[in-house]
Amino acid sequence: MIAQVDDSLAMAQQWLEQIHHLADHAEEPDGSALVAQATVLLGEARAKLRSSTELIGSGPGKASVERV
Repeated sequence: MIAQVDDSLAMAQQWLEQIHHLADHAEEPDGSALVAQATVLLGEARAKLRSSTELIGSGPGKASVERV
């Protein structure tokens, strides 16, 4: 299940990167910057998912959940 969520986030991250480049080429710096920040946040969420899968398999009480 976590892998499916990661795949979905990866796809959304790719789309946002394309939107970021389009906004940048359209000389919309504020919108471009906000989309770039969203892309970074998705990357951070994906990193947390990877960390959680490592912790979940290491035993009870080792994993924590953080709302992103």
